[in-house]
Amino acid sequence: MMRRREFIALLGGMGWLPFAARAEQALPVIGVLSSASSQDYLQGLEAFKSGLRESGYVDGQNVKIEYAFANEQYDRLPELAAGLARRQVSVIVAVATPAALALKSAAATVPIVFGISGDPVRMGLVASLNRPGGNFTGAAHMNVEVAPKRLELLHELLPSEKVMALLVNPSNPVSESVAAEMKSAAAALGIEIRVIQARNDEELERAFAGLPDLKVGALVIGTDPFFTSRAEKMGELSLRAKIPAIYQYHEFVAAGGLMSYGGNNSDSYYHVGIYVGRILKGEKPADLPVQLSTKVELIFNLKSARQLGISVPLALGGRADEVIE
Repeated sequence: MMRRREFIALLGGMGWLPFAARAEQALPVIGVLSSASSQDYLQGLEAFKSGLRESGYVDGQNVKIEYAFANEQYDRLPELAAGLARRQVSVIVAVATPAALALKSAAATVPIVFGISGDPVRMGLVASLNRPGGNFTGAAHMNVEVAPKRLELLHELLPSEKVMALLVNPSNPVSESVAAEMKSAAAALGIEIRVIQARNDEELERAFAGLPDLKVGALVIGTDPFFTSRAEKMGELSLRAKIPAIYQYHEFVAAGGLMSYGGNNSDSYYHVGIYVGRILKGEKPADLPVQLSTKVELIFNLKSARQLGISVPLALGGRADEVIE
């Protein structure tokens, strides 16, 4: 039988924590780092939780999720990444490329699972897709790499337009390389590209409002987490500005944008959830090949095309995966 003095010593060793608090501390913690806000990427985060559930983990039951949102202030990402690394979480989810790059500098040993829209080898996150080799792995869809293809599609639709615009977020570390590649692709097509920038809602409104003054015939929207969270708004803005525009996601076209061409964000985050579960069970990121989605969809909004006075050629429209009337 335990003596009273031994019982008191045991309680002291437990720090006098209530049972519920001790149970919560025992749960493995998943950190989620995002450049967006808590209201953005909801569909992707739900897909992540779905994959996590399939792996046997539910937030609040046998795992705890802690979120770090930069609220579109990309310069806060290094600080937030360092904070998660110091927190000694079991694994960190990097939502989109800027978050993944911030974690590359801040977390050298914590397992990182990313969901990005570009080539992780090219970005220096992994050694190769089949053998990541470090503490990073995840899922990727090649929306950055197909950006020149969006320009080609606009050119095919509007062959007489020789001046087009490219919208980028200057806060995104990959914006300069995207602009350089787009200019190179434009030169091969005999098109001049004028780069415009937006890093917040005010600048986004101003960028679209200023398009008529630039005398551009069409707009390509670059890949960026802030733009992804404003896909519907940009669809509305492009129609209001009467500018033929192309982006990467269905939401843009459904809201009035002319075209979209890109991969599926939710599919990538579902695989992120699966991988986080496998890491919690003991597997290492270095041994988990990057899940690469190469599927892309071409979508047209024919109602918007009519409003813009554009006739979609049968050869181009016939290649569409979806047409919104």
